[in-house]
Amino acid sequence: MTATLRIPLPRDQLIAKYEGCAPRYTSYPTAVQFTAAVQAGLYRRWLSELPVGEPVSLYVHIPFCSRLCWYCACNTRAVNSHDAIGGYMRLLTREIALLAEALPGRMGARALHLGGGTPNMLDPDDLDVLFGALRSAFAFEPGVEIAAELDPAVLTRSWVEAAARHGLNRVSLGVQNLSPEVQTAVNRPERFEDLAECVRWLRLVGIESVNLDLMYGLPRQTTANTVSTIEAVLRLQPERIALFGYAHVPWMKPHQKLLDEATLPGPAERLDQFGAATERLRQAGYVRIGLDHFAKPSDELAVALRQGRLHRNFQGYTTDAARTLLGVGASAIGSLPQGLVQNVTQELGWRAAVARAELPIARGVALTDEDRFRSEIIERLMCDLAIDLEAVCARHGRKLAELAAELACLQPFADDGLVRIDGARLAVTQAGRFLVRSVCAVFDAYLAPEAQRHAKAI
Repeated sequence: MTATLRIPLPRDQLIAKYEGCAPRYTSYPTAVQFTAAVQAGLYRRWLSELPVGEPVSLYVHIPFCSRLCWYCACNTRAVNSHDAIGGYMRLLTREIALLAEALPGRMGARALHLGGGTPNMLDPDDLDVLFGALRSAFAFEPGVEIAAELDPAVLTRSWVEAAARHGLNRVSLGVQNLSPEVQTAVNRPERFEDLAECVRWLRLVGIESVNLDLMYGLPRQTTANTVSTIEAVLRLQPERIALFGYAHVPWMKPHQKLLDEATLPGPAERLDQFGAATERLRQAGYVRIGLDHFAKPSDELAVALRQGRLHRNFQGYTTDAARTLLGVGASAIGSLPQGLVQNVTQELGWRAAVARAELPIARGVALTDEDRFRSEIIERLMCDLAIDLEAVCARHGRKLAELAAELACLQPFADDGLVRIDGARLAVTQAGRFLVRSVCAVFDAYLAPEAQRHAKAI
């Protein structure tokens, strides 16, 4: 089966016109705007100002993998012994304690996300230590969502059972592509049979929300092996599927230079892969969520989309409405009403800071009223693909006329059938939704189009 995205312009013209770079907008301002002006002292003050009765969300970063996938843009490293992990865990529990000491009281936690890296590189004893520290520092609310990103290659049934005892109820399994040619090209061998066994373990312990992460645009990837991967994973009946476009950023992630650039699909091929995958998922009954997520109609993500309460944060599309996200671990990012922060990215630097009993903040950005105004516009476009700009302006004490320049910049998108502009109402069309990042970029006051600091929009 093949399918193409329905686009109003000839494809070559559209690519030539809109193939610029754009952020993924998991936050605004984006991490590119973080500076060393935000350090531990300011973060500590922001923490002390949080309302005690308002629940927060938590993110824990585990920067270890059993293998280095050459496409990966995450902060991680491959390890072949538990020694490094054990030392990291001791410091991680110390950082959690330091964070708790800086808060105005014991905060409620409504969501916890374990990311990486590969959280299932932790052994069951590590999970006991981690959850002991987290539950000591925070009051887990009834129904708390506990999610983890997992690598099927090192997932075990005993790990699944241990995590379930601690409340794990949502998982994402990395799949990417099941073609042996693609897997060899990116150094990530994977058998469908092993993936299916992992899903079976998860179902046996009662986990009813399974997401599978897939990709398009990888070396040696084709429309045919993209669709064959979709066909295979549909047999597992995941509640959600994420279909990410590979971001080739070797200037940021040097190990991506190990990939053979000559085998990377071009923008037209990427459009074909994404279009065919999207059509097959639509036929299978999945609802398309924002840019690159798909969910069964009964899934919480699809329900939130219908009800207008979908959100976007550093983990992607989410139903989590918490205003505060607290991150721990090397490179972890946090979001507070006052601003955004990031821990020291390099693991050795993070270890040194925590060993000195310091909150290991390296950089961040204090939010202005202008940032909050533009952040709401960008988040609603990324989630709903439509927005009433006049209503947003009213909420922020602004006038629609202040966005005249942005609306003028969007007129070419409207002329090409990619957006509709009806007075103060802006909507991304079905033809234009794969360019929603580029539409959002029009409202990004910081974006320097000439700076190659983001992946291609197509």
